[in-house]
Amino acid sequence: MISSQSGFRRHELGEFLKARRRQLVRAELGLPPVLGRGVSRVRREEVSCLSGVSVTWYTWLEQGRQIKPSRQVLDALARTLRLSPAEHGYILSLAGYSAPQSIPEPSAEAAPPHVQRLLESLDGFPAYVIAPHWAIWGWNAAYTALYRDLARVPPADRNLLWLIFTDPYLRELMPDWGFMSRRHVAQFRAEAGPRLGHPSFSRLVQRLLQASEAFRAAWESHDIEGFASRERLFRHPVVGDLHLEHYRLAPSDHPHLRLVIYTPVLTTDSPQRLRRLVGEESHT
Repeated sequence: MISSQSGFRRHELGEFLKARRRQLVRAELGLPPVLGRGVSRVRREEVSCLSGVSVTWYTWLEQGRQIKPSRQVLDALARTLRLSPAEHGYILSLAGYSAPQSIPEPSAEAAPPHVQRLLESLDGFPAYVIAPHWAIWGWNAAYTALYRDLARVPPADRNLLWLIFTDPYLRELMPDWGFMSRRHVAQFRAEAGPRLGHPSFSRLVQRLLQASEAFRAAWESHDIEGFASRERLFRHPVVGDLHLEHYRLAPSDHPHLRLVIYTPVLTTDSPQRLRRLVGEESHT
């Protein structure tokens, strides 16, 4: 008997391969142009030929049939489809190769006490911790000053992805919201991989599909992107533009958690602005 989770992963793999095939440019694969309506896309037969996979087998993969592709087949498809390393890892994880260890459904809604103490020790630097399904399990006073007091948010809504797509204030706080919201979806999908069939993940995705057209468009694009530390811009209503560097760490004793920390970019006036913001919060 095939579990619902494995069926979900087969469907995700098929939809992802289909989406990537339709984005290919024929010339990049050395294929000649063709004339006629609807034939400018790269066809399944051409992907299968370039990858050394039978047409029937590749068609079944795109259709999410109950088959088990070998790692070699997926490696060949990744080369043909011009997948990035993160995308390559994503399809391998969906098929059960080199996937992260299965993580049970979260049984708590708060960070372990020592992780929360670590957050609080990062005085002056906004920081929070998220669970595998991006529920926010802890935060510090500096993050409350940057965003808001998450204790006032219902636990069911205290999820980073949910807030990005449903909180108007957070959208105003992120002047590059359109770009960054899609990037967050691509990162979430890359990290979720084989866990997408777990109830906490599927519930979140279904809620967002119903609540946000922007999320639906980003989700259906099947973009995949690995996390990378980078500079972020926040436009705060009190102190103005904050240029912050974005980092993410995993506690060695709780590797399924992610600690997210923001530090000010030293070549800007953001250190002074952030100190003023955190100072004002401590006096309210």
